Amino acid sequence: MDIRSIIAPVIQDRDALEEFADILSDRAPEVERDVARLKKAPGDREVVADLFRAIHNIKGDAALCKFELAVAVAHPIESILARLREGEIVISDLLAESILLAIDRLELATDGILGHKSLENLRLLPLIQGLERMAIAATDHMDDLSKDLIEAVTGFPPVLANLSTKAPKVTPPAENRVAAVGDLQFFRSVALQFESRSPLFKGRTMRILRLALETNKAARSLVDPVQLEAAVYMHDLGMMFLPEPTWLKVGRMTAEDKEALRSHPGYGAGLLSRIPGWEAAAEMVAQHHEMPDGGGYPNGLAADKICAGAKILAIVDAFEAVMLKHIHRGRNRSVLRAIAEINACDNQFAPEWIGPFNAVIRRTVEA
Repeated sequence: MDIRSIIAPVIQDRDALEEFADILSDRAPEVERDVARLKKAPGDREVVADLFRAIHNIKGDAALCKFELAVAVAHPIESILARLREGEIVISDLLAESILLAIDRLELATDGILGHKSLENLRLLPLIQGLERMAIAATDHMDDLSKDLIEAVTGFPPVLANLSTKAPKVTPPAENRVAAVGDLQFFRSVALQFESRSPLFKGRTMRILRLALETNKAARSLVDPVQLEAAVYMHDLGMMFLPEPTWLKVGRMTAEDKEALRSHPGYGAGLLSRIPGWEAAAEMVAQHHEMPDGGGYPNGLAADKICAGAKILAIVDAFEAVMLKHIHRGRNRSVLRAIAEINACDNQFAPEWIGPFNAVIRRTVEA
């Protein structure tokens, strides 16, 4: 295979690639579910056969659509699963994570090509080379090679972790402390009310708050932590003013859904701006979906026009969203796969805040 088709694929037939993207969006959940089933029942030959068939179908669909990159990803996974089917190797957490990471990367790459985005941060070549080594490796080397692949692709050690949902402590400044504490208690109650609208959101407020505050601290607290706390609580308030089917939707959103969601930052920002003392938090909420390249909303602001707190909030909010993105497939994404996806979206977030955020996540997975 021409190496250029891996690191810089060219669309030969856009209609065929779009067809493959649709097929992959259906096949990938099968892979997720089968991997989860196999981890629970490692010796179940029927589950192994189902997983092999799902990967084989992805490979076949890619070949029919003339998408060589997808064939290059699926083929070594198929070879690994053939060995699993023959009883030569056994499933492990690391092997399972490698397979799921590869499917994640294939989905991101497919969407990236269709969107004319750079694939450089996806590290596709190390991924495929790692899978090829695993396909022919000795049985007792599989976990070591899985570790190597995961760290080469994500930049993080393959340790899975849970994020704390315990509320961090933030002390408002002495001036107006009573009023600030009262406001924050109200803001938190609103956030928890939003969280209660879906069991999927349980604990999300405190996870986002902790990540936001720790990311800010890792950058020597460039943002007022009290204002940042208020922004975390209020940034999604506007969702509650939209029809629930719009923001609780499973699967792909329509253009109409996306347009409706663009209005939600204005509600929380509008409320905060009308309460004395929370102007900075209001600005963070209003801008937390803006992007450095000007491709965000609602105002298409460029990097130098977006406040630092909004840049932090954009990263931690997206991270939480990625963790839950595939919950309809039967499982949360691991912390590792979620942070890998955030780092792959190089133009969506402020690069000066990705470093501190990565440092926080690294401490979490290594703790």
